[in-house]
Amino acid sequence: MKIVPAHTYFPVIAYHDMNLERSDHLPSIGYIQVHAYTSRARLPLEDVAITVTASDGTAIAMRLTDRSGKISPVAVPVPDLAAGQTPDTGEIPYTPVNLYARKQGFEQIESENLQVFPDTVTDQNLEMIPLSELPEAWDKTEIFNTPPQNL
Repeated sequence: MKIVPAHTYFPVIAYHDMNLERSDHLPSIGYIQVHAYTSRARLPLEDVAITVTASDGTAIAMRLTDRSGKISPVAVPVPDLAAGQTPDTGEIPYTPVNLYARKQGFEQIESENLQVFPDTVTDQNLEMIPLSELPEAWDKTEIFNTPPQNL
């Protein structure tokens, strides 16, 4: 299993404990991991509420980070690895998911269209900014959108 960075703006880690059924359309499993922290020193944040959803808004997993700022990896149904082996098929070889991070006293984060690939752990880091550093942004949500890859 490979680990790839999902986005350079923030780190996050998550695991999924639901039974996932494979289907003809999505026969494989990929994972997304989350690590939530504050400051450039990457001080871990405990009790950050993490929600991972499918692109249609369906919840895949909801977790709270532990004292190391992490959650267990979340399993996500993804297209079979073979889908990405042939060029110009029109099929994307990953499943896009959205991730939401909330903690009282910190700026909220939304990360849209994260790409989860088969047999791969997508590593998502989240740098949470204390609202005391942004008093005018008490209700602000930082939104990051991952553009599609030309695969």
